[in-house]
Amino acid sequence: MMNIPFNKPYMTGKELFYIAKANFNNMLAGDGPFTKRCHEWLEEKTGTKRALLTHSCTAALEMAAILADIQPGDEVILPSFTFVSTANAFVLRGGVPVFVDIRPDTLNMDETKIRAAITSRTRAIVPVHYMGVGCEMDVIMDIALSHKLLVIEDAAQGIMSTYDGLALGTVGHMGAYSFHETKNIICGEGGALLINDDSLAERAEIIREKGTNRTQFFCGQVDKYTWVDIGSSYLPGELIAAFLWAQMEEAESITARRLGVWKQYHEALEPLEKVGKLRRPSIPLNCQHNGHMYYILLNSLEIRTRVINELKKLGINTVFHYVPLHSSPGGQKFARTSGLMKNTEALSDRLLRLPLWLGVEDKIEQITTSLSVLL
Repeated sequence: MMNIPFNKPYMTGKELFYIAKANFNNMLAGDGPFTKRCHEWLEEKTGTKRALLTHSCTAALEMAAILADIQPGDEVILPSFTFVSTANAFVLRGGVPVFVDIRPDTLNMDETKIRAAITSRTRAIVPVHYMGVGCEMDVIMDIALSHKLLVIEDAAQGIMSTYDGLALGTVGHMGAYSFHETKNIICGEGGALLINDDSLAERAEIIREKGTNRTQFFCGQVDKYTWVDIGSSYLPGELIAAFLWAQMEEAESITARRLGVWKQYHEALEPLEKVGKLRRPSIPLNCQHNGHMYYILLNSLEIRTRVINELKKLGINTVFHYVPLHSSPGGQKFARTSGLMKNTEALSDRLLRLPLWLGVEDKIEQITTSLSVLL
């Protein structure tokens, strides 16, 4: 029986060569030549003011929480349907996540629920671009401006995606990317913080360098470096950056191929949607996604559980996604909700993610045919 994994990391072929080159150059610590190339690529491709590689998207979000000056009791508005790092980054600073419901179409934060969640303690809004599909950023930015709030985009899934032609992660004051092995552009574990507000750039570099002005020292701006702020070691080693550079060089072709896989699924599953067996993803006209994932919404939790188990027997590995944070022990301890979580609870129970990786193309017919039989 053929086993079809849910994810299979893709390598371009140059990763090990670049790693060897970094080793040959005797530069293994962070912020070497490959890191610089990655920074320049991100700044050129996205238009951000300053890009900084981090050892994970979690680290990028933690840096953003420090830059936002989150203090104990400060509130941050975000969806409950997200990975734990989105909330945890702010809880580590003493902040209180305030969860709002998601939209039924894109599964992104429902922008119409944000105003009701704002209090005198609110400091930031954190939209999460699910599946690399942009949230309604125009509305979110208008709300933030009128209430003097920061916007920190969790664009972990959003590399090479756009909203109204703008790269995800560059619309708000800050944005965070992930290069985890399950993402489109990978280095095993890795991330990046995008700084779109010039006033935050210098402090971001200090926080990333353990709270020191080491970056200024190497740029010749100070004659020695010292401890000036809080911070931690958020930068990745040069071997990670070398691997990532090989991926960035092929980012356009990787994205195009993933979009091709996504389109194959979308076309093959249209008949099942027409007869009411499932619902396919919805993409707003002003959003260009990146083919990060393909999910379907089944009609009940019971059906989803049965389908996952039956597909596994056939060697097809599918998974559900987030358990809503508001229903978790940590969410109940550290956060609160604003309004009902009707869509979050209903949709998270019905969502099923299908295998999507470069090379799965010739297996999509088998996967979708199996789904048709089971439904």
